[in-house]
Amino acid sequence: MRPVFDPKSVHHLKFRGAVDADGHLLEDAGLWERYIEAKYRDRALRMKRDADGLEYLEIAGRPSKLTRKGYPATLGRMGQKDLEAFTPHPDKTYAANMPFGACDADERLKLLDAEGLDAAVLYPTLGILWEAELDDAELSQAYCRAYNRWVADFCRGSKGRLVPIAHLSLGDPQAAATELERAVKDGCRGAFVVPFTWTHKAHGDPVHDPVYAKAVELDVPIAIHPAFEPFELRSPRFENGHRLSMLASVRAGDGVRQAFTTFLDFATFDRFPRLKLVLLESGAGWIGYWLDRLDGVATSTYLGARAPLEMKPSDYFRRQVWISGDPDERTLPAMMATYGADRFFWASDYPHPDHTGDYLQALEEMVESVPAPARAGLLGGNVRQAFNLAG
Repeated sequence: MRPVFDPKSVHHLKFRGAVDADGHLLEDAGLWERYIEAKYRDRALRMKRDADGLEYLEIAGRPSKLTRKGYPATLGRMGQKDLEAFTPHPDKTYAANMPFGACDADERLKLLDAEGLDAAVLYPTLGILWEAELDDAELSQAYCRAYNRWVADFCRGSKGRLVPIAHLSLGDPQAAATELERAVKDGCRGAFVVPFTWTHKAHGDPVHDPVYAKAVELDVPIAIHPAFEPFELRSPRFENGHRLSMLASVRAGDGVRQAFTTFLDFATFDRFPRLKLVLLESGAGWIGYWLDRLDGVATSTYLGARAPLEMKPSDYFRRQVWISGDPDERTLPAMMATYGADRFFWASDYPHPDHTGDYLQALEEMVESVPAPARAGLLGGNVRQAFNLAG
């Protein structure tokens, strides 16, 4: 039996008006069977158990290679440091280990109240695992539609405090654009894509313009969010590089950084000067070096002539890009001072175990070092601007 939730056990943020820019749901594992179209139901995403009773995902009718040996049960263990909690066991299941508010809308609202947060922008958990193993573009679109219908329903009664973001797959850009329009009409406030494509077409490549054109038409942002990636993209420099925990942790945002940069290689922001792009869960401190390097290359080397841009890369960032930082990032205030205080917001990653559980305490400490005029934007105003949220 789950313990009774005690609001007094949760740290209450001392600042008002805060919005979590990247919270997660441990979505109902059965949603794909219920929400997917009938013709795809036999290949719906499912939770299964292996011969040892340990959970894994079944993707397109095949056992997942990336979520074996009870891995799903670890997805909601934010704040737990004891390695025993992550040791596989048949009794440790995805559903049994859901923390408060992870898969119940009323609970999430109670958690927000206890934390002193106005709202949370929500992304999936299982939904950022399957695309690394599914190269079927048609079925990927069906998986996205099923999740998007479910998350819109999940958030529908929250009066705008739970903000649904649609999942798009770039394997079929025209279908993704069509789904973006449907999902936004159903209540989603934007969409995210993962940092790789099975077509190997860069995110900024004009082949994806139907998605960006539709996002501009609807005035919603496109976010790039980390996800499980195919094995060949995982730390190939060293033997079993993906198993080196510290290296894997700091490299987790590499895909986001690379995908973002291709919008400059292909001058995507010149074609779509009103496109809104959001960079998530890759930290924010790197953006200083990245933009300095890109500005130098674009303005002072022959390489810049290969990607002719109307402005410096940092100017596009200041005009069209937002980035989330972790609450414990000490460099974030400096980045805000240099590249625009209105371009940054914070995110919890709740309830994933690869981020700190004391994110509100860390946020308070970090916000104290931000000049007072910029604090309201960092806490909530900037994410409201990016996603056109009330309030």
